[in-house]
Amino acid sequence: MVVSLILRWHGHACFELVDSRGFTIAIDPHDGYSIGLKPPSFKADAVLITHEHFDHNAYSTVAKPGAERYSMREGEFLVGGRYRATGLKLYHDKVRGRRRGEVVVYRVEVEGVSLLHLGDLGHVPTESTVALLKPVDVVLVPVGGTFTIDPREAIEVLKILDPKVAIPMHYWVKGVNLPLLPVDTFVELARESYEIITLGFNELKLLPEELQEVHKTRVYVLSPP
Repeated sequence: MVVSLILRWHGHACFELVDSRGFTIAIDPHDGYSIGLKPPSFKADAVLITHEHFDHNAYSTVAKPGAERYSMREGEFLVGGRYRATGLKLYHDKVRGRRRGEVVVYRVEVEGVSLLHLGDLGHVPTESTVALLKPVDVVLVPVGGTFTIDPREAIEVLKILDPKVAIPMHYWVKGVNLPLLPVDTFVELARESYEIITLGFNELKLLPEELQEVHKTRVYVLSPP
């Protein structure tokens, strides 16, 4: 059996992670209607929530009966009794949370792939602050500005984290009723330093052995579902 991690983007900051056995993890689910998108169409065995804002905490939309729920969980813990996760408290703004509060970013290791979801990160952290999250294979980074870091700051964050793969999220797509930037600005800036791969679908298969062969960060732009 080929060991791989399937990653699917369901718009905004909502991602679905599926292992080779079908165990499914959701991160930052939205309900769809509140932000102008379709609701996520999958069901998860575990749900990770970076912060309790309405567009990131729709647990009931994606949870299977009895699904595990981790909301702003700091430190190390196991998801599904098998996958190691680390939660690190950062901020939703540039004033240490005084405006929009805190977020807990999650690093999870699934099927030999380490993945970091940055939630609504609102500032550029120092290298020492995020040292325990490295090394990391895949980073899901917000790029839409307004409520999070903007495209230029997203590039700064990627330079600090130095992942093998970066996937932009939390930006404006057709239907979204939030004042976010589209992904284009980020892509143009990222093109100066990274290989850009635009996909016509919302899914990416990640194989540990293939990631080990990546020596320069690749940016994958997924299509909305």
